[in-house]
Amino acid sequence: MSEWHVVWVPDPGQWGTPPMDGSFGAHDLPGAVARIGLKPGDPVYVRPDGMVDRDFLDLVRSAVFRNLERETKRNYGTDYRLLLKYLSSRGLSWREATPLVLEDYRDWRCDSPENPARISGTKWDREAAAFTKLFKWGKVYPLPVDVSRSEDRAADSVSSRVSWGTPRTWGLWSDIGLRGHTRAGVAAPMWESRTELRNTSFVQLLLSSGLRRQEGGSLLIFELPTQRLRHGRYMHGRIAGAVTRSKNSRTFYSSVDSVGQVEAYVESERAWVVQRAQEAGRYQRLPMMRLVTRVTHGLKPKVEWVDSDGVVGGQELSRLGWRERQWLFVDGPEGPEPAWLWLTEQGLPMAPDRWNGVFRMANLRCEKSLLAEEERKIRRQFRLAEVQGKTPYMTPHSCRHSMALYMLILLNELFEKRYGLTKKDRRDFALLFGDPWWLVKTLLGHADVETTKRHYLAPVAHLQLESILAAAETTDEGEEVEDLDGVFARLARETAGIQDIDLLLGEAS
Repeated sequence: MSEWHVVWVPDPGQWGTPPMDGSFGAHDLPGAVARIGLKPGDPVYVRPDGMVDRDFLDLVRSAVFRNLERETKRNYGTDYRLLLKYLSSRGLSWREATPLVLEDYRDWRCDSPENPARISGTKWDREAAAFTKLFKWGKVYPLPVDVSRSEDRAADSVSSRVSWGTPRTWGLWSDIGLRGHTRAGVAAPMWESRTELRNTSFVQLLLSSGLRRQEGGSLLIFELPTQRLRHGRYMHGRIAGAVTRSKNSRTFYSSVDSVGQVEAYVESERAWVVQRAQEAGRYQRLPMMRLVTRVTHGLKPKVEWVDSDGVVGGQELSRLGWRERQWLFVDGPEGPEPAWLWLTEQGLPMAPDRWNGVFRMANLRCEKSLLAEEERKIRRQFRLAEVQGKTPYMTPHSCRHSMALYMLILLNELFEKRYGLTKKDRRDFALLFGDPWWLVKTLLGHADVETTKRHYLAPVAHLQLESILAAAETTDEGEEVEDLDGVFARLARETAGIQDIDLLLGEAS
């Protein structure tokens, strides 16, 4: 038997009711786990013989693993379990692994026709990074795999989850998937969604700002942008470093319209679920509540609170991770209410990863409305390309990619038309303020413009910006040939990965 198991240390208040008779080896299991240095979200590996593996217990408590982000720990933890299972099936421990064994494992994971769940090159590179960290920590030499070696990395490591939608396509997807409209643009019979405003507000905020799912999904109610740019349609706010990938705080920009839609959600749907939760006494039963007493201003705003036991505490806003943010409450008209912006129907903070489910259900509604019954019976990964092209398919990260593409086109159009810059003028302007690629990179919070070009703007990275709008300027008579919608429609026809309403509805008709 070669099956390994991994269990995850629960968050406080999520242990359920552990037996107190010592049948788990301790009368106070949460306390015993904390005393040996394990934290919420840490993996515990159980060998095929049913015993906890001591080596991996030491790895998890080491600085090598301890400093990883919680989501990375979960990803690496799953990768390790699969490798351990494979090695056990060959009668090997992980310390006995060799480069040849890892080559065989890579072939099985990525290329073997006998494997029904082969992985992409991008996924293999992540696994290789996890294994490299394990073998270096365990001093297994020569390293069975080393992600720094080009031969141990996949040549086809390009994200398969990248997709772009034009503004009109996002409108179609939102109308059908989030608002329950039919293809004719009217509400579907029996449609009822008590979270419609929440969902559409979240999507519009991400589309407008380019925030990642975790960044936008963990905003606090007092972090909404309030300062409007002079003579502009945008507002700016600050995203806390603790919820970003780079761990650096940055300024983000969002349109006035998208912020207004979020404010409408706060005053209606959100207020209603808060009232129901207060009436049901849900907040009083929470295991952890920190009532915010003050939020300071300045370069490093600080949140001060008092918890349910009367203990006073505080922390810089930029250092509050998304889980700790869920414990924050503010005084509302009828009592304490969550400081967390996005709430479930029960009035509780909605974890960022739950937005995946919202997008998944919206995609299914689009399929139901735009695909024939026979086409829907085939699972998406097995559908022909022309069938997949009939319905929009979006993820939370699609918002970020689409915003990048939109801003690139818009900034270039601004340079070309409104400012009327010549090529020389544009070079001078770029030296002072940066070209459109650099500006989009800044909006996304990337450190390197090549990341922006390769992963976020791949459909147009090979094009000269001048050619994007070559047909979108004017005729010899001075008449406009193509507006922004026309530019996006043309790009969708000429490049892969961009979803546009003309192509979607043309295929579906």
